[in-house]
Amino acid sequence: MPYQTVNPFNNQLINEYTPHTDQQVEQALAKADALYHSGWAKGDIDQRLPVLHKLADLMESRVEELATIASQEMGKLIAQSRGEVKLCAQIARYYADNAKKFLAPVRYESSLGEAWVEHHPIGVLMAVEPWNFPFYQLMRVLAPNLAAGNPVLVKHAGIVPHCAQAFEQLVAEAGAPQGAYTNLFISQQQVANIIADDRVQGVALTGSEKAGSIVASQAAKALKKSTLELGGNDVFVVLDDSDIARAAKIGAQARLSNAGQVCTAAKRFIVQEKVAEPFLQAFTEHFRAVKIGDPLDETTTLGPLSSREALEGLAKQVDAAVQNGAKLHYGGKPIPHDGNFFEPTILTHISRDNPAYFEEFFGPVAQIYVVKDDDEIVKLANDSHYGLGGAIFSTDIERAKKLASRIETGMVYINSLTDTAPELPFGGVKRSGFGRELSDLGIKEFVNQKLVVVSKG
Repeated sequence: MPYQTVNPFNNQLINEYTPHTDQQVEQALAKADALYHSGWAKGDIDQRLPVLHKLADLMESRVEELATIASQEMGKLIAQSRGEVKLCAQIARYYADNAKKFLAPVRYESSLGEAWVEHHPIGVLMAVEPWNFPFYQLMRVLAPNLAAGNPVLVKHAGIVPHCAQAFEQLVAEAGAPQGAYTNLFISQQQVANIIADDRVQGVALTGSEKAGSIVASQAAKALKKSTLELGGNDVFVVLDDSDIARAAKIGAQARLSNAGQVCTAAKRFIVQEKVAEPFLQAFTEHFRAVKIGDPLDETTTLGPLSSREALEGLAKQVDAAVQNGAKLHYGGKPIPHDGNFFEPTILTHISRDNPAYFEEFFGPVAQIYVVKDDDEIVKLANDSHYGLGGAIFSTDIERAKKLASRIETGMVYINSLTDTAPELPFGGVKRSGFGRELSDLGIKEFVNQKLVVVSKG
């Protein structure tokens, strides 16, 4: 697939990018490996943290420029793009301020003697990242690993090359040495070759279940650590004691943000039957009220899907769901437009034998399920191949906490849509992947937790 910037609002080609050759990949690997073996990577952390402080400052000073690049390249609403850039700055500053504490030696009581665990970098990492959060996904990998001393090679998605280049330039401008972070416009085969290379010690991927399966198998074959953040089919639970108006409003935001192209977006709305009718009515009104248009227009509330391919794939999914018995409550088809627009859509009456029951819909399509009680909520929520995030709405917090503990997923938010913050771990279970990013957990995924023991004898 060629690396191209195509504006999803009108499908006009903006720019094309030349792929990196095998020779250029080898040069990038050699620089990264040399940096890993240098005093910069293995020496005092204090020499690396100023890069993250500077990177945070640079991103905060260029919010509008970077946000516009993202919105033009993958269709995110401009306000959401600004929020993403600001979040990236927060992540960089979070690790600049906290990495030294996270990586400090941890002491263990032992009868064998004085014991502690040190944290050391392990080497060059290969990251494969998606288009839906074109800066945030990069920062989640770069910030903790730059602090730890691991050089990072990145293959970004083919439809966001401008974002990929812009981020690499920012890291260099922040003062990172050559080899600390390298963007590569490469093929899947070149990624496989990099993973197999002895100089690479870890692999991080955020993307589809299919891509995760391929990359994880390549890493496993080479006996290398990997982390995966894959798809989601997150539940949005509405209990019978909920504030229905608030749940419907936030539920619509949780499904339609970024045109529904979010791994942690609310996708399966599980509503107790006592409040099902008023919730669906209020929820539908929010879907009716969206304004479709140019993502650079401040008044637009629903932008395009990222590509023509994404639009066509979503349309096929919805058609298949209806053909297999789902009822189309609202929307259901692409919007006639030069860009990649799909109607906000609500599906009901989805049976377990419908393919839609287990699928992830990466777009503005909500599924509504009506249940009787809390046990049925848990049964339906856990009957999924995925386990990434989820939300529970209730005025009874203790009841919501108990439900949260029973749902098999990596994250649960009570009375809020699923969100993210630098200080909170992010990741899932089942086919949603393994490992965690962000927080103190994220920085320890790719470090050698080395035990040192001083014998009492």
